Amino acid sequence: MTTLTLTDATARAAAALSRAGAGQAMAEATARALVLAEAQGLSSHGLGRVAQYATHLRNGRVDGAALPTLVATKSAAAVVDAHDGLAFPACALAVEEAVRLAAQYGVAIVGVCNSHHAGVLVDHLRPVAAAGMVGLGFANSPAAMPAAGGRHPIFGTNPVAAIFPRRRAGGSAGESGGEPLMIDLSLSEVARGKLMVAARDGRSIPLGWALDAAGEPTTDPAAGMTGSMLPIGAVTSAKGAMLALVVEVLVSALVGASFGFEASSFFVDEGNRPKIGQAFIVIDPAALAGRDAFLDRIEVLVTEMMRDEGVRLPGARRAALLCAAEANGIVVGSDVLASLAR
Repeated sequence: MTTLTLTDATARAAAALSRAGAGQAMAEATARALVLAEAQGLSSHGLGRVAQYATHLRNGRVDGAALPTLVATKSAAAVVDAHDGLAFPACALAVEEAVRLAAQYGVAIVGVCNSHHAGVLVDHLRPVAAAGMVGLGFANSPAAMPAAGGRHPIFGTNPVAAIFPRRRAGGSAGESGGEPLMIDLSLSEVARGKLMVAARDGRSIPLGWALDAAGEPTTDPAAGMTGSMLPIGAVTSAKGAMLALVVEVLVSALVGASFGFEASSFFVDEGNRPKIGQAFIVIDPAALAGRDAFLDRIEVLVTEMMRDEGVRLPGARRAALLCAAEANGIVVGSDVLASLAR
């Protein structure tokens, strides 16, 4: 185990991605995002992803020379084409454009097509909160979950994210800058990583987590990995599958990206260019109740939530871990360090 500063970790990750064929801007944007995830304790989306991305770059599943471009704009709506590159530069451009449009029109939606794995979705929305606005994010991914009542994977785990700015402690009226409320969740019953850990440790999994390749419920995590994940609430209702369908339409049919079942898994080295999508909606509170009123009401809500002992605001744990990592660095395993060197 080795402790790295965030700057050192970012430089190592960017160098590894550059060696694999990513352009400088793509490598640096991706490295920053992965290190940010690692610093927040989200190692499943952190430095361990460098090897996966590098393999996709080398195998042609990602175009390392791609530069995202704005390809369509109509009033407060726009589309960014990632051109088969890694998702992070394209998502950054989309969010920047959405903030600009929302400042002009009050609300904006910007989608990303021909994209790749988006990492921690809510982190893309940080500039939205910094601008004092509300952000919503949606992304699809290669098929891992069936439709309601179905047996074969169609939808990805399709994360949904939201960010809400808060008033900075001691700040004046209308001034945001406090730690925002940050919500980020996938729509599968559990993360696929839990199956990977259970398989590694030789443990079974509860019924209701996954189906095997034949579409039957399974307690074998290895069988679940080759089968499909179940949506949230799948045991008692179709709500999770319906939400996954909503996200799939928003980021694919509406934006012009591939559906999850058209994309090869991220967890295989060979396969097609996924061409999946993301979509970001940005809302300026000034266009509705007003920024002062919005910030006031958020604090009323937070105060009421915190009346109960044990309540943790969404994003608070991540913020604390990030603060500690900025001061003390992050601990990186020898296997991850070796993969970065390779």
